[in-house]
Amino acid sequence: MYRPGKSDRKFGKLEKFGKFGAAAAACVLCAGFMGMPAEAAPAGHTIHDTVSSVGVGSILDESVDTQQYLAAAENAKQERKKIYGYENLGIANVNDYLNVREAPGEDAELVGKMPRHAGADVLGEEDGWLKVRSGKVTGYVKADYMLTGSQARALADEEATEMAVCNSGGLRVREEGSLDAPVITLVAEGEELEVVSQEGDWVKIMLDDEEAYVSAEYVDIAKRLEKAVSMTELKYGQGVSDVRVDLVNYAKQFLGNPYVWGGTSLTKGADCSGFVLSVFAKYGVSLPHHSGSQEKYGTKISLSEAKPGDLVFYAKNGVINHVAIYIGNGQVIHASNPRTGIKISNASYRTPYSVRRILS
Repeated sequence: MYRPGKSDRKFGKLEKFGKFGAAAAACVLCAGFMGMPAEAAPAGHTIHDTVSSVGVGSILDESVDTQQYLAAAENAKQERKKIYGYENLGIANVNDYLNVREAPGEDAELVGKMPRHAGADVLGEEDGWLKVRSGKVTGYVKADYMLTGSQARALADEEATEMAVCNSGGLRVREEGSLDAPVITLVAEGEELEVVSQEGDWVKIMLDDEEAYVSAEYVDIAKRLEKAVSMTELKYGQGVSDVRVDLVNYAKQFLGNPYVWGGTSLTKGADCSGFVLSVFAKYGVSLPHHSGSQEKYGTKISLSEAKPGDLVFYAKNGVINHVAIYIGNGQVIHASNPRTGIKISNASYRTPYSVRRILS
């Protein structure tokens, strides 16, 4: 059952607008599920009864400002004109990573890296350099390594991945597509999950290297391109030792390299614990090749205490099945799954189970 993204919807949920303001007004015509328990449960969020076979005039009542609706509808119209969310699409045409610099020049400070075939908005051109904005990164890239125009669109059509974008906080990720299935973890609003397939009222997704399910009611399906990775997390300030900064810089060299189950090679392929094992081995720390065993090392701390180089563990049904290296600014680096390989994510992209400090 296809469920379009926000920008494609003709009908939206009848909701109180609250913090979402005018944007929520564009969603006043959608059908909810009668009596279904909320799969995403932030305070005050409910699922409304089904609305069917009604027109705009009959559903807009005194609680909905017509001007808000019209403005939101126009915003949605403009959004549809974009290519995968970009007004002036550019694609990084490289085999690994494209450097993003603060100014147009080889000597300018590095502010980010664009993965292979990542997308960006092209903001301008200067002396063979393009000013781009990708994710949280704005800077300059060599024009020779960017595709624009029809070439960028053609490549984007090949490379964009269908993602489930969580539109409510506290989204439950389940083992199967059923309200009776065990909950693996909770996912924060705005997080993107790779779609495997859409199965009725459920979306099968990849949670790192395992398949799982989320309610289709609480995600928007949209095609996405990779975004640039910010380098600002390398600037930690006081209280972080050189070895921690060095370990994280070392780990980041392998961004985009392959995920291989059971692997320990930082270049040819590693799984989550193999990646951690090999990075820490560089610094004289010997760890086993199993995330559950690695969790027994070091000292337990809270996520709020985490410093770059600490380990963040994730679990399924109380059993640890994934590990990542904390890199600062609320982010981790980890070998996620065969599609994404080694990547950076928010530390709370799924609910952390445990945080351990290995480096003293």
